[in-house]
Amino acid sequence: MGGLFVTLDGPGGAGKSTLAALIAGRLTAAGRPTLATREPSLSLIGVLAREHTDIIGGAALACLVAADRYQHLATEIRPALASGSTVICDRYVPSSYVLQQLDGVPLDFIRRLNDLADRPHLALLVTAAPSILERRLAKRGAHSRFEHQGSSSREAHLYDDLAAGALAADGFRLHRVDTGDISPQVATDAVMDLICSLSSRQ
Repeated sequence: MGGLFVTLDGPGGAGKSTLAALIAGRLTAAGRPTLATREPSLSLIGVLAREHTDIIGGAALACLVAADRYQHLATEIRPALASGSTVICDRYVPSSYVLQQLDGVPLDFIRRLNDLADRPHLALLVTAAPSILERRLAKRGAHSRFEHQGSSSREAHLYDDLAAGALAADGFRLHRVDTGDISPQVATDAVMDLICSLSSRQ
């Protein structure tokens, strides 16, 4: 069975990390080789991009995130796929289209930076109503400058706009998973159905 590349993107508070962990756990329990990873990655470049958004922004951060992505693809994602593993990545190119644009970077520049990034077999847009996102963020706390700025509502709307526009045109056809009214387990079931369907076609 060939490798599958599955990505999860969406606004802060949507439950991406929880869903990614559940999917990876379900696949591992079923005996399927699985790599659970995230972006920015755990590499030196990724840690710099993740932990210093308070002092790095705009085009500089967009370039740093893209550099980490290409290193991540070369050293982790592509080798895992070549070995037949399923790769579950928490945030990928769609997050760059949204967050870097919110950070004042022109969309055309972001698209060019990420033009050589591999397209996933399954790209998930994990989201919920803005009021639910804000409530979840208030409960768990912000993880970055973007969430501290209270941009979840703007993020959600921008994901919706880009999903049918630039992201679709650039090969990222997002499957929407709304976590607002369903449990993480039900959301996992829905994603597992999609993964099984893709696997059966290989």
